[in-house]
Amino acid sequence: MAAPQSRIELIEYAYRALGAPVLEINVDEDQANDRLDEAFQYWQEYHTDATFRMYYKHEVTALDVTNGYITVPEALITVQEIFPFTDQNSSVNMFDVRYQMMLNDMYQLGHMGNLSNYVQIQQYLGTIDMILNGREHMRFNRHMNELHIDTEWGVDIREGEYVIIHGWQLVDPSTYPDVYNDMWLKRYVTALIKRQWGQNLIKFEGMQLPGGVMINGRQLFDDAMNEIQQLEEEIRMNFEMPFDMFVG
Repeated sequence: MAAPQSRIELIEYAYRALGAPVLEINVDEDQANDRLDEAFQYWQEYHTDATFRMYYKHEVTALDVTNGYITVPEALITVQEIFPFTDQNSSVNMFDVRYQMMLNDMYQLGHMGNLSNYVQIQQYLGTIDMILNGREHMRFNRHMNELHIDTEWGVDIREGEYVIIHGWQLVDPSTYPDVYNDMWLKRYVTALIKRQWGQNLIKFEGMQLPGGVMINGRQLFDDAMNEIQQLEEEIRMNFEMPFDMFVG
């Protein structure tokens, strides 16, 4: 099948690209699955199509408050920010300076029809809030699946409140099988299986088969290594997301 939609179909595609069924591909099924896992790991690490931006809403539990961290989904690989626990841009107190300034801005908007002054005031208030209050400090490692927020749990973050996490999550192939049809991934899996094939045949290097045919696993291995190097350079140059301030 030219457009694989599962692990099995992707491995079969790679075998056909290497010559099956005309040629016997001397790679064990477990070896092929290992190479597929290796390809997925590299693809998820560097390819922009392997991740997507997400906003994860989490209701704080009593266990979270006790632990001092939030357990996040395993697919979450990076965290960019967490949203403030309270709305800093509004106030129910009519004597609050932000309330008065916003009321004045809305009055001016009604008469001037100009958003520039309002935007500048909001940016200025945001800067003051950042200087005086700062943002919540957080620590996250993708292999721990725990988002540690350095604040006073139970006071700043209470049970029943919500925390909004802005980050990047891996695309799940079981949910979106079109992942298996990614052009770069198909070529990379094929090259990895080809390298495994050559590595298996190297052990029989120099052996002569009936009819005078010589096994040359070394050439197969070297060709695969060159293809892998080119594909890894291609993904880093063309498909890797620009560096940003991620946590994870």
